[in-house]
Amino acid sequence: MSANLENLLRHPGIWRTQRGGESPHNTLSTGFAELDRALPAGGWPLGALTEILFQGMGAGELRLVMPALARLSREGRWIAWIAPPHIPYAPALAAWGVDLSRLLLVRTRSENDALWAAEQALRSGSCGAMLIWPASVDDRSLRRLQLAAESGECWGLLFRTAHVPQRSPAAVRLKLEPLPQGALVQILKCRGRAPSAALTVDLEMSSLPLTAHECERPATSS
Repeated sequence: MSANLENLLRHPGIWRTQRGGESPHNTLSTGFAELDRALPAGGWPLGALTEILFQGMGAGELRLVMPALARLSREGRWIAWIAPPHIPYAPALAAWGVDLSRLLLVRTRSENDALWAAEQALRSGSCGAMLIWPASVDDRSLRRLQLAAESGECWGLLFRTAHVPQRSPAAVRLKLEPLPQGALVQILKCRGRAPSAALTVDLEMSSLPLTAHECERPATSS
């Protein structure tokens, strides 16, 4: 294979199909039947990146992934939270079934440090999932994270503002809009299947706060 062709095939906008049309990645059920049906192989792709886009925090982005994170933690896999914007709220995570002893909270001094820590967690082979909230990340860094996820067979979760460029090496890219009893999920990109129409996901236990920041919000009057 020529060097030019190899470089082309490494481009993040190009995906190579496997023989028989099968995905090279294992999958993990999302915990929401309607979302499983919309995703190839019935769940989140392991060994790959998933990008979740939203206008503002609290759109349901953590609740959407909580059933899968809980399952990974109960299987003894580490869940690495890299520089989260707010401290995870342990009682709510435990209520979702997350094994708190398998959580790894990493604090960093800069965005570059956070990306470095994310890559190490993905590549380690010990983490079942890695969560990060990058304010900005270039194509090269995204590609490094994708390759690290493949190497460590880890589920990489990137939570980002909805106003970002459309090109991404992520296997799945979703956009969330909050609803009174759940979230409207639009699948923008899905490796192995054309993007589908938006679907409504009823987020179980949606009243529980998942971060200390949510606990500090003043109660709304009825």
